[in-house]
Amino acid sequence: MHRSRSSSLSLTGPPTGPLSGPSPTDYRRQRLLRIGTNDTTSTIPTIPTTPSHDVAPETPDEATALRSDSNGANYGTLPPIRRPTLTPRTSSFRFRRNLPALPDLSLPRGIVSGPVTPTTISPTSFRSTLHHRISQRPISAYDAPLVNSKSTASEADIHVRTNGIRVWYSSFSSIDWLHDSIKDSVRFSRLRRGKSIRSRVRLAYDKSLGWIIVTIVGFLTAVVAFLVVRGEQWLFDIKDGYCAPAWWHARQFCCPAIAEAKPFEEGLCPDWRTWSQVLGSWTHQGHAPAGDEHDGLEYTAYTIIAILLATTSCLLTIHLTASTSFVTRKESGVLAPGFRGDGKYSPSSHSEPKRKLYYAAGSGIPEIKTILSGFVIHGYLGGRTLFTKAVGLALSVGSGLSLGKEGPFVHIASCIGNIVSRYNSKYENNEGKRREILSAACAAGVAVAFGAPIGGTLFSLEEVSYFFPPKVMWRSFFCAMIAAVTLRFLDPFGTGKLVLFQVTYDKDWHAYELIFFLLLGALGGVYGAYFSKLNYRWSRDVRNATWLKTHPVAEVILVTLITTVFCFLNPFTRMSGTELVYNLFSECRTGNTDSYSGLCVLDPGDLSRTWTVIRAILVAMVIKGALTIVTFGIKLPAGIFIPTLGVGACAGRIVGICVQWLQWRYPGSGVFGVCGDDMDCVIPGLYAMVGAAAALSGVTRTTVSLAVIMFELTDTLTYAAPVMLSVLVAKTVADALEPKGIYDLVIELSQLPYLDAKHEYLWGNLSLGEVMDRDAIAIQLDRVNTVESLRDQLQALLNSGHDDCGFPILKQNRDGDGRRMVGYIGASELEHALTIVADEGSEEVRFHRNDTHEDRDMAASYTSLTDSMAAHDPFDFSVYMDKAPLTIQSNSPLELLHQFFAKLGARYVVVTDTDGDYEGVIDKKTWLAFLSELEEKS
Repeated sequence: MHRSRSSSLSLTGPPTGPLSGPSPTDYRRQRLLRIGTNDTTSTIPTIPTTPSHDVAPETPDEATALRSDSNGANYGTLPPIRRPTLTPRTSSFRFRRNLPALPDLSLPRGIVSGPVTPTTISPTSFRSTLHHRISQRPISAYDAPLVNSKSTASEADIHVRTNGIRVWYSSFSSIDWLHDSIKDSVRFSRLRRGKSIRSRVRLAYDKSLGWIIVTIVGFLTAVVAFLVVRGEQWLFDIKDGYCAPAWWHARQFCCPAIAEAKPFEEGLCPDWRTWSQVLGSWTHQGHAPAGDEHDGLEYTAYTIIAILLATTSCLLTIHLTASTSFVTRKESGVLAPGFRGDGKYSPSSHSEPKRKLYYAAGSGIPEIKTILSGFVIHGYLGGRTLFTKAVGLALSVGSGLSLGKEGPFVHIASCIGNIVSRYNSKYENNEGKRREILSAACAAGVAVAFGAPIGGTLFSLEEVSYFFPPKVMWRSFFCAMIAAVTLRFLDPFGTGKLVLFQVTYDKDWHAYELIFFLLLGALGGVYGAYFSKLNYRWSRDVRNATWLKTHPVAEVILVTLITTVFCFLNPFTRMSGTELVYNLFSECRTGNTDSYSGLCVLDPGDLSRTWTVIRAILVAMVIKGALTIVTFGIKLPAGIFIPTLGVGACAGRIVGICVQWLQWRYPGSGVFGVCGDDMDCVIPGLYAMVGAAAALSGVTRTTVSLAVIMFELTDTLTYAAPVMLSVLVAKTVADALEPKGIYDLVIELSQLPYLDAKHEYLWGNLSLGEVMDRDAIAIQLDRVNTVESLRDQLQALLNSGHDDCGFPILKQNRDGDGRRMVGYIGASELEHALTIVADEGSEEVRFHRNDTHEDRDMAASYTSLTDSMAAHDPFDFSVYMDKAPLTIQSNSPLELLHQFFAKLGARYVVVTDTDGDYEGVIDKKTWLAFLSELEEKS
């Protein structure tokens, strides 16, 4: 079976070589199923041309998904730990310690979602057509860019060690950072070899491509943010009424002159018609109702519209971004767990329907952290998720729920970065390089959320990014700047400001106020720790343990109804989150006619008036805090920034008003002597800003980036010390009460495979033997390996729960008392190779360390591999083999192994003894399971 290079790069059709594009998963599954069967003609599978949605199988068949666990995890829920039955062979750490294989998620491996929950969908439906178009998109081989028809084996590529050809990663599998780095190094070295003008132009274009992409990403992020903000403003105001001259205008754009003079003041715009006026004109001969009837009509319209908006957002999230609805040929097409090796299935393993993830739900930051740490989630950053996240976010925020849009902007920007970067093979075919663009996109998301490009860059570095070299930092800063400048020109609020609550203070702080800033920092830390604890327990013990678990839409309706009941009568809870933060941050001056919705105390020395304002703010703080606990985690786009800022700003405003009352009551005391005759010496808005920063630091555990965001919001460094002090105190107190922030707890709840490189572990007397899998399934070169036997080994590996690793390739050492490492082949690469030769199940498969040429240098290049494709033997799997896997000696400290995974980005590490003989293998997910138990013990 000799084939030309051109056919090896086929983008469609069955896989015919190491560099052929991925075929449909069902086709690959069927090819593997027929290995070893006697019938070689009647059961030959064909590539499906249309998705088969009309008839779902009654029993598991070739289209069955690989893993249909009943213990799948869901966003915001804690799945039970599986207790696998031990067998004599399964003595790996994962099974010895009874830990789940991370991630414990059921994701689609084919076109249908599962055999036990069939759904009949018309082939002419929108979703069927959408799936068909997506599945037919041409996809090249993952390592296709390595092919260069003008390269020769004698060129400089021979100095680059090969670690084998790779295929596309499956969802929730870890990427091979080392392979992607080597691949990009080879690609760039080829570009630099050319001396012609055309080659130099191509090299210049390649160097500037990253800057071009981040420019486009920053611009598009600002455009989408502008549309979301304008849509959210109109949807939020539509609950109260509409603009009579132009119904598509929000209230502040209905009467712009009045809104500019007194923003957010109700009843001043003559063109704005409330629903009570509209409904009253139908029942009262044109006269608006008054009193209780007026309030009743207002509340009814407010509640109905809020429920409609939230429900629509939830339905979009559930029906458009369910994990089982995403179809891609990049997924593995491996066999189902019920397969027994004889071509038949055991349907007993599929007794319960699987759970789903909803990609547009939540803020998206925990999942973005997981993706940037080196794991793949197909569809999470796609176009459908982008559309649902943007539209659903405007709907959910517009409904008045206690959530924000700032966190989801990071997810939206990441979707844009992923989509734009995939138009060039430099980033499309390199998961490691693509994450550089995603890091820059995260910075742009924060920049448009807070109008803080510097803070956005630092947030990407501090909170979400995993690999952040100086080049990525420069591009992130540039992307954030483009996004902020573009949004400034678009002017979403009509005020010239990037964010609604951007304020400016003109007074300095005093030394005595440091005591109160310390107090606010401690309060913010306590709030952050207990908010994280309560939200975690609510999600685990209520959302996942009651009927709410299977009725997400009902949960959204119930939460929205409760929100409208508690928020309608209180003016501070009824206003939007950004509106509340703006009013709380505002500076009250003596003689100023603007009371900022009643937050300014007209006579700060009057205790009764002061208490009236404090009581209203206190009620708003308690309601906002309680509602945020039950709201964060429901199945619609929801952020945590604005509600947290609102709660912290309420606490800060209360403290500021109390200090102001003390200054008015005792102006001659030594503490307030520095104020002199200035009765506006104390600024409650400043305390609100400090309290907001402290609360957000306590919840998210961000420090430097949060402080810089606050500086950019206030356009001054005058209050740098108070903000920095409160943020540091809040993080210290929160870490003492609850070591994990809200994002880390969501990662734990969702069982996302995230490796935290910043966490320090206490290894004690533990050794590599505690985590190493000594009995890992290996390919022995001292025995005959056929296509069928390798297929059975692949199935055994996947049934054991090791779905993100592969096979050590071993041979006997010279003394015959040990095994030597020859190489390593991943499970996905073995599946791809077996699919090609599935028609010859009894044929022997060969692995050669030196690619069948004994005189070839072991440092074979990618070029020599791809140049030999024309004469490649399909039964020689050496081209997929990593001939130089990362190894570690069994007596090495665990910290060294941790650095291999955290700093080098290793996907697997082979363990050898002091003589170099093979002892075992450790893959990244096994290491994560080990760290999870180690953390629980400590």
